[in-house]
Order: sequence, then C-alpha cells, then structure tokens
Amino acid sequence: QVQLVESGGGLVQPGGSLRLSCAASGTIFRNRNMGWFRQAPGKQRDGVARIGSNGDTTNYADSVKGRFTISRDNAKSTVYLQMNSLKPGDTAVYYCNVMTGNRWPWGQGTQVTVSS
Repeated sequence: QVQLVESGGGLVQPGGSLRLSCAASGTIFRNRNMGWFRQAPGKQRDGVARIGSNGDTTNYADSVKGRFTISRDNAKSTVYLQMNSLKPGDTAVYYCNVMTGNRWPWGQGTQVTVSS
C-alpha cells in the first residue's frame, strides 16, 4: 500500500519561506517523476513543480518560477519543496504525487497559509 505523507506547512507572512517534505512508503520511489500540487479553496488541484526520477530535471508553473525549488532524496524516498518569497496567492493545501502514469493515493496534504 503506497502512502504519501506531506509535512512542513504552516502560517507565514508574505515574503516568508517554508520547506515542505513528502515522504513516500510502500513503493519504489526512485524510478518515478514526482511533483508538487496545490489546491486552494474552491479551485482545482494544479501542479506547481515537477522533478525527474534522478533529480536532474525540474519544471515549474509560471506562478512559482524563481521562488520555489523542488528537490528529492531517493535514499529517503522524500521530495521537498522550498518556497521563498511567499505570497497570499500561494495559500493552499499542498500535495505530492507521481507526475506520470496512475497517481498514487493522495496523502492528507499540508496547509500553507500566507497572511499578515
């Protein structure tokens, strides 16, 4: 049974930073392209960043480019999202999952709230 556990969210002021983590278990993590997604209230879940299976390629949504950095540690089956210069528009629940093929079961996500 695949399990994804996201953590690291919280309340932060505009301009602040957070580092999210997503640990995967019950699966072979290192072979999969991974991504971070977010879902704001009343909106669909959208991808914000993706990373290749060995970490050599990354892509970002235009809305986060230059502010967010995705990385991974295959030895720990964990993917990270460093978020800098946060804006109120980044407020959402953040999730990780595979980027290609059938999605794994979604985790509970981690809430990020950017507010003064």
